[in-house]
Amino acid sequence: MEQTKKVMLSGIQPSGDLHLGNYLGAIKNWAERAEEFDCYYFMADMHTITVRQDPAALRRRTLEQLAQYIACGLDPERNTLFIQSHIPAHAELGWVLNCYTMFGELSRMTQFKDKSAKHKDNINGGLFTYPALMAADILLYQPDYVPVGEDQKQHCELTRDIAIRFNHIYGDVFKVPEPYIPKAGARVMGLTAPESKMSKSIPEGCVFLMEKPEDIQRKFKRAITDSDTENCVRFDPASKPGVANLMNIYAAVTGKSFAEIEAEFAGQGYGKFKPAVGEAVIETLRPIREEAQKILADKAYLESVYKAGAEKAAYVANKTLRKVYKKVGFVPAR
Repeated sequence: MEQTKKVMLSGIQPSGDLHLGNYLGAIKNWAERAEEFDCYYFMADMHTITVRQDPAALRRRTLEQLAQYIACGLDPERNTLFIQSHIPAHAELGWVLNCYTMFGELSRMTQFKDKSAKHKDNINGGLFTYPALMAADILLYQPDYVPVGEDQKQHCELTRDIAIRFNHIYGDVFKVPEPYIPKAGARVMGLTAPESKMSKSIPEGCVFLMEKPEDIQRKFKRAITDSDTENCVRFDPASKPGVANLMNIYAAVTGKSFAEIEAEFAGQGYGKFKPAVGEAVIETLRPIREEAQKILADKAYLESVYKAGAEKAAYVANKTLRKVYKKVGFVPAR
């Protein structure tokens, strides 16, 4: 008898375009997980509206993100790819879990504090309670593992606390998920601020997956190296963070070691090195961009992917939701 695969789930907000840091740090490794896990990946569009969005841009980015996932190697036949708002159970379970999440727990969420500071004119209820929706996103699918980065550990811990609290009251309803520390991907820093992670919020230092080759090359030519006069390609993150970041990126896209990179550019300086990194990144992203463009042009195919994903996701989610509704005392609709 074939052993059932363990379940893994992850969602990313389509609040901006995917970039090189997303790809090298995470998405590049996701395709391999389908061998070991039953994977669910969703576009977390419901979460994006805690901050005001342009509706047409949100629709475009959601579909572009889905197309880019497929172009990066996430085969829809082997991974369940879906759009969060297509599964009403997310919002329904989100409300129930709101009632089992304590005010103090939500008050301590660092992302609420950060986003409130950035969007002082729009500190809405959703911004405060979205960790309960995030818990619903996860617990609906009874996953064994949830991949977490440093910025999501707090939410994963809260999800576990909510699941344990609910199970303590009503019995064994939710599987309590474990955080999954993924195989280390390349840690990509900003090209203009190498002390911080690459971020879409600083577009001039961020390389996007769908960006034109000439724009990518321009960004690499303008990348920060260091302030010394050495002009030497050497891996020294402490005193040469800009050069170290470029070497990290070059190593990730070419498979070369730091020693090989140092030997390759010995005596050539940054004038040769920076455009070479840019060219290597361009060639790495070219097939992804071209494949994503083909997929986006085939609207019928893209629709078939998210409809099939929603069908499979809804089947699993509704099963959990029915169980929860019964436990809390709701009268069944049928």
